[in-house]
Amino acid sequence: MRDNSTPVTVLSGTLGAGKTTVLNRLLRETDDQIAVLVNDMGEVNVDAEHVAESSDIADEDEELIELSDGCICCELRGDLLEAIDELTRERAFDAVVVESTGVAEPLPVAQTLTIGFDQSDLEPTEFYAETGMEPLEDCHLDTTVTVVDAHQFDAAMRSDEILDDDGTEKHLGDLLVEQVEFCDVLLLNKCDLVDKATLERIESTLEALQPRAEIVRTEHGRVDPDVLVDTGRFDFEDASQSAGWIRELHEPHESAEEEHGVTSFVFGARRPFHPERFAELLDSFPDEVVRAKGHFWLAGRGDEALTINVAGRSIRVGPGGPWTDALPEPERSERLEENPEIEDNWHDRWGDRSVRLVVIGTEMDHEPLRAALEDCLLTDSELDEDWSTYEDRFPTFELPEDEPTAEPEDDSNQEEIGIAD
Repeated sequence: MRDNSTPVTVLSGTLGAGKTTVLNRLLRETDDQIAVLVNDMGEVNVDAEHVAESSDIADEDEELIELSDGCICCELRGDLLEAIDELTRERAFDAVVVESTGVAEPLPVAQTLTIGFDQSDLEPTEFYAETGMEPLEDCHLDTTVTVVDAHQFDAAMRSDEILDDDGTEKHLGDLLVEQVEFCDVLLLNKCDLVDKATLERIESTLEALQPRAEIVRTEHGRVDPDVLVDTGRFDFEDASQSAGWIRELHEPHESAEEEHGVTSFVFGARRPFHPERFAELLDSFPDEVVRAKGHFWLAGRGDEALTINVAGRSIRVGPGGPWTDALPEPERSERLEENPEIEDNWHDRWGDRSVRLVVIGTEMDHEPLRAALEDCLLTDSELDEDWSTYEDRFPTFELPEDEPTAEPEDDSNQEEIGIAD
């Protein structure tokens, strides 16, 4: 443990995965003095009541703080910092565990605990002036943990269920992938309800989605406290850049059929997708695809790149910023100077316009899907047609000024299409 700094563990997972069970067992089995912050979307914090009933902590004690009627990954970010400060100011605890609500995404929670409100809608100067505190003044984000329900994993990934996060709609499969891709530890819970072959396949899928996380199989939430608290595992840079799709996109390779059927491939092209054919493909995208992400060029959209984000049954398309070749001088020269690798794949006619997607799936037949993607590209004869005559039902986006890249990390501006409709 760092001197004079309290380690904070953030516990994430979809509804019913077993977060509260894990937390209660941790509190009963550890010898450390642990403070708890429980977030619940409802006005009544049911999870906090369960923690109080199942442990030595009473809900009126100072080591248990409830954040209710909102989510700590969005509207309660200020409350989260204030509560963490309250728990760690006197350094009376060995660690703090934050149990987030089932619809919370761990990445913005980690951002709040490490860099404050850098990407929130709140004004940091006003907040700090009011509260008199800086992010992590007396503590540090130590471990991010995601609890996954092995028994419901397949159903969740294929579900059309839409969750309501205070007016923001989230697809269950999309949320599950977001929670898996940003964590240091994956607790694969309820393993006693799944046969060995299914369990191994799920574990392989998790490894593909988040290659750096430690995966621990659990039953009834039983886990060694040392796996969850004061591990020293969290590193924001590594965590935000370690998803399986990023690894594959930067180090493309055709993976051989693995023992449990989890494979991936990268699809690249230097001509655009036909908007009608690509939309039709997305309407019937294979269930075997667990994750797909990247950028693409759409015929008729010569100035802007688009991004795609597939997670389970959720398919989102968003703005990727202007192509370098579409920028006026001196912006184009400036970007090329800052990113010389762009010129390595420069096309004489199309500049940096391209398609580059990574696809991860289970029992996925690569060749038919690759062929289907190839069929969505413009043919040689179509390259010389008037692309503006094509029907385009993809969402349109207002290009932000000075957009630096064709692959923004923030997916907040993406819109659901295809399967999700």
